Formats: sequence, structure tokens, C-alpha cells
Amino acid sequence: QVQLVESGGGKVQAGGSLRLSCATSGGFGSLVMGWFRQAPGKEREFVAATSWISTYYADFVQGRFSVSRDNAKNTGYLHMNSLSPEDTAVYYCAVALSPGRKTKPNEYDSWGQGTQVTVSS
Repeated sequence: QVQLVESGGGKVQAGGSLRLSCATSGGFGSLVMGWFRQAPGKEREFVAATSWISTYYADFVQGRFSVSRDNAKNTGYLHMNSLSPEDTAVYYCAVALSPGRKTKPNEYDSWGQGTQVTVSS
């Protein structure tokens, strides 16, 4: 099973930026890496995902977030700009072992521990 370790969360003011990192234990090049978030009292929602052939985002991202990956470091990144208080949540990275477009939590096989992002107004 692939292990994931997240880092990079924190507190920022509205309009600020953060970069989240997700280090995997290996085999990164063939994996789909997804990013999700979960706010208190809400379901976990899809943010973005990337594979070696495609990258796609949730509609609410609206060009503010981007994902990248460094296959040599087995690490993926979620770059978040123009953050608003509505983006406050615990953010999770996840990987799927099989290919394809994946936007649902149950399509992923391994999860990171989550990292808190708090945006103040």
C-alpha cells in the first residue's frame, strides 16, 4: 500500500496563498493523485487530480488552484492562490492505483493524514 505524508497547511489571510505537498512512498509516476477537502459538517469534496496524462479541477477552483507533480521526488503539490474563508477545510491527498478520471473519494486507494488550511477574513 502506498503511504502518503502531507505538509504545508496553515493559516493565511484572505487573498493569500499556500502550497500543500504530498510525499508518496513510491511508484508515483503511474498513480493518479487527487486532492480533496472537508470542512466541518460537510462531506469530503473533490478539489483536483492529476495523472501522467491529464489534470482536472472542481468547478469552484476557478483558476485559483493548480496541481503539479515531481515524479523524481515522488511528490505532488497543490498550489492555492486567492484563498477565501470558504476554502477553510482539512485538505487531503490521495492516490489511485488504477488509471482513469477519478473525482470520488471511494475511487482512491490510499490517503494522507490531512492538513488544516484556515483562511481568515
